[in-house]
Amino acid sequence: MESFRYDFTFYYLNILENNLKEDIKQCINVLRNGGTILYPTDTIWGIGCDATNENAVRRVFEIKQRADSKSLILLAESASQISVYVEKIPEIAYDLIEISDKPLTIIYSNAKNLAKSVVAEDGSVGFRVPKDDFCQMLCKMFGKPIVSTSANTSGEKSPANFTEITENIIKSVDYVVKFRQDDKTLSAPSSIIKLGQNAEIQIIRK
Repeated sequence: MESFRYDFTFYYLNILENNLKEDIKQCINVLRNGGTILYPTDTIWGIGCDATNENAVRRVFEIKQRADSKSLILLAESASQISVYVEKIPEIAYDLIEISDKPLTIIYSNAKNLAKSVVAEDGSVGFRVPKDDFCQMLCKMFGKPIVSTSANTSGEKSPANFTEITENIIKSVDYVVKFRQDDKTLSAPSSIIKLGQNAEIQIIRK
């Protein structure tokens, strides 16, 4: 299976634009080897790693100087992929993912098959399905959820674009994506909601 996924990944690299090929290739290699990346998401720039690798996740907490008692948001290519990592996805989640016109993170109950440090104390985990091409391709080709936490030291302001990321953060990760470094568009974090087991909705962040 791993061999097939690897071949599938690099087949798609051949059809990407040249300026993205190296970024995607390097990101996947780093993620597969338990490293960390600094990359543009559908919201703000984030620090990422393999969400199933406990050592990699702990390294992200070290970079952010953040307590590991706090959970992390994960990116996935689709609701189908998310279903591998939570016990049950409420039916309403599929509709919310499909119709949302802005980035939406959904917190699900009963996480599984993930590094323990990405899961909250109550067993829940936050997932977002990004709609931008870069993150979609990265998630699809990696084949597993990717951590997406803001590229800043804990307690400091989240960067609205690449120019606001501190040198300390940039030097701490294993690979820095080149794509969109020149994009000065001001970005904001996603909305966050929590779905209960009976599909009740709690708004965490608008």
